[in-house]
Amino acid sequence: MTTGALSHLRVLDLSRVLAGPWATQLLGDLGAEIIKIERPGSGDDTRAWGPPWIKDEAGEDTDVAAYYLCTNRNKRSVTIDFTQPEGQALMRELAMKSDVLVENFKLGGLAQYGLDYATLSALNPRLIYCSITGFGQDGPYAERAGYDFLIQGMGGLMSITGQPDGPPTKVGVALTDVLTGLYASNAILAAVAWREQSGKGQHIDLALLDVQVACLANQAMNYLASGKAPRRMGNAHPNIVPYDAFPTADGHMILAIGNDGQFTRFCKEAGTGWAQDQRFATNAARVKHRATLIPAMHDVTRTRSTADWVAALESAAVPCGPINDIGQVFDDPQVQHRGMRIDLPHPAAGHVPLVANPIHLSETPTTYRNSPPMLGADTRGVLADVLGKQPGELDQLAAKGAI
Repeated sequence: MTTGALSHLRVLDLSRVLAGPWATQLLGDLGAEIIKIERPGSGDDTRAWGPPWIKDEAGEDTDVAAYYLCTNRNKRSVTIDFTQPEGQALMRELAMKSDVLVENFKLGGLAQYGLDYATLSALNPRLIYCSITGFGQDGPYAERAGYDFLIQGMGGLMSITGQPDGPPTKVGVALTDVLTGLYASNAILAAVAWREQSGKGQHIDLALLDVQVACLANQAMNYLASGKAPRRMGNAHPNIVPYDAFPTADGHMILAIGNDGQFTRFCKEAGTGWAQDQRFATNAARVKHRATLIPAMHDVTRTRSTADWVAALESAAVPCGPINDIGQVFDDPQVQHRGMRIDLPHPAAGHVPLVANPIHLSETPTTYRNSPPMLGADTRGVLADVLGKQPGELDQLAAKGAI
């Protein structure tokens, strides 16, 4: 039995790659039953996005891509060819027995198969149908395909990422996709809450571009308030000084000083009188005079190692820290204490390492019921359990290539 806060929900997941699967994995971690619908023979695109491939217990590569593993646990893989009438009929039956459907096809892409919101909601008025596209269900760009890299550029994120004199730079993970997945799961839960009162499902229209614009946060408001488009500032902050990466004797450290008291404590540890200098005594003054203050701070921070600075400043309650690579992240004692790496059994690899869900609920904790499934591993089981299909019927569907 599935357990968790969402154990009463069944989600039909027609999404691929990252944004949709990120949302459904989160729902699955919280207890929902996730039925991942994939193309027979190939499945989710990310199954082929390697190397790296996960290794088996003998240390040899399997055919399981690490990318696919990052966002598909707690799901059951069902392969259905819904270009065929028999496959479409199966999908409609599953939709009638599901609470939520998530898809990321191009605008109108599922209508030709009778799997669009209008058709399925007529069969199941309680269905919550979440459509994730690049640009939304309407507007001049609605027909276009959208990809995270493209949206980071169009949505302004690359214009504020990177060094001032460097080229436009994307964030090192597909952040727009991840954020869209988080917005999608929030929207789905809001629709579930409303359905509990109204008895009705609804259509969720979620666009990557909309999400990216929304997540410009203070940078968007800086523009709306001033009329001036923010520019790339490297690691510096447009509104706070000092809030940057600083050179040390053996590398770099982060200083994230958010108020004048923290700056005063930093100056005391650094042995400077900057906190009493009117050019630097307040954050507004430091922002105005950053071109003078920051080079002077570099001269001071270079005099000690990163470890020495971090130890001293942490003792003085000044926010600071090292710049870890990802290997160092998983070696960090706090990350280990919080259990951010988990290991689950896997049919091809023996076991797979995965990144844990960061949500900690006291009464309904997240659960890890199964590793990301092999392609089609659950087709017959789901169709038998959910739809009551008999072995003979499943054999006929397989012979026709519908499953």
